[in-house]
Amino acid sequence: MTCLCPTASTASIIQGSAIGPAAYVVTARDLVAAVPGNSMCKYADDTYIITPASNETTRHAELTNVQRWAVRNNLKLNCSKSTEVISEITGEGDTMATAAEPAPLPGIARSSCLKILGVSIENNFIEVATPYAPPL
Repeated sequence: MTCLCPTASTASIIQGSAIGPAAYVVTARDLVAAVPGNSMCKYADDTYIITPASNETTRHAELTNVQRWAVRNNLKLNCSKSTEVISEITGEGDTMATAAEPAPLPGIARSSCLKILGVSIENNFIEVATPYAPPL
């Protein structure tokens, strides 16, 4: 006979549980960007911080904002599962002088590709997607 004994949990959302993503959606309702012009997209238990080039210097503040929010909500940001992707987007025919990339965020890997809901998005996604986009 197997005995299922209750155990104490120190996390407000248990990873891998059936209600985890729904619990995160409810918990994350107050997680918002710290700096005007930046935005956050949340789906299930994933959060994406979008920072335009004009706010490049606020990347660390946004990361700190998420870490502090996680502590307040008895959660922990898993930096080993976090990725930073830097993208340069120009209009058709525009040329942009390549600026030096900003310093990496501490503990966050940098990649040229981001996978969202099983879809890989390259850092040059405008260049890749443009030939396939229907005319407006």
